[in-house]
Amino acid sequence: MTRGPVVGVVVLTQGRRPTDLDRAIRSALAQRGVVTDVVVVGNGWQPVGLPDGVAALGLPENVGIPAGRNAGVPRVTGDLLLFLDDDATLTDPDFLAQAVRRFDADPHLGLLQPRVDGPGGVPGPRRWTPRMRVGDRRRSSPVFSVWEGAVVVRRAVFERTGGWPEPFFYAHEGIELAWRVWDAGAAVRYAGDLVVEHPLTVTTRHRDFYRLNARNRVWLAKRNLPWVLGVPYVLTWTALQVARSVRSPATLLPWFRGWLEGWRTDAGPRRPLRWATILRMARHGRPPVV
Repeated sequence: MTRGPVVGVVVLTQGRRPTDLDRAIRSALAQRGVVTDVVVVGNGWQPVGLPDGVAALGLPENVGIPAGRNAGVPRVTGDLLLFLDDDATLTDPDFLAQAVRRFDADPHLGLLQPRVDGPGGVPGPRRWTPRMRVGDRRRSSPVFSVWEGAVVVRRAVFERTGGWPEPFFYAHEGIELAWRVWDAGAAVRYAGDLVVEHPLTVTTRHRDFYRLNARNRVWLAKRNLPWVLGVPYVLTWTALQVARSVRSPATLLPWFRGWLEGWRTDAGPRRPLRWATILRMARHGRPPVV
């Protein structure tokens, strides 16, 4: 009997939300028409009490979100990978089967991000729809960043990108991965008709949010952009942050600390995007300047 294609599922957690984690794992195991090979990566935590058949990988310390996700990839099989946060849930048991069909139908598709709803299907915040003009959240489109909590990526493309950018620790890793998928000759799409659910959270719940946000914005430019685009990219985002901080000027101090840290510290290997990639991005309305 045919069991369906294998999808490797990497669930990242620090073990602080056991109920959410169990729900996330079981939503992956409940998928129909595919075989899910699931590993739970404990970032500074040894996973325990997992359902039968689910592998555990305990990291001795919190290495950050991108590195934690990368650590799980060698532990699963499958030509497609699903990265799932411990508080995200696949509410449709046919979610992965539908994703598989889209990858099979389009050999140029490299990464797929679903629509993200709040609990019970309430609309999520604008930042979960990764395009400048959000418009109808149900409309699908090419995109050049992703909300990282639930994405499906072709393993071969993921390996060509070099994986999630480990130095980032947290913030903007979904931008670099999306850029790298495009640079690998594949496409990144937002699927407005595929849905996951996630609690309605605020980004500032993360410690050092403003510092890492600014540092990694500079690192994005240093790692990925020709300098003729990298400098305007950083300056544009600096101006936007200053404008956004009018009502909360206290956020500017940690933000500019991160901004300076970004310029002063090593961002890791520099691999500027090919000009052909930049032109593809521009044709889709999102040149890497803003």
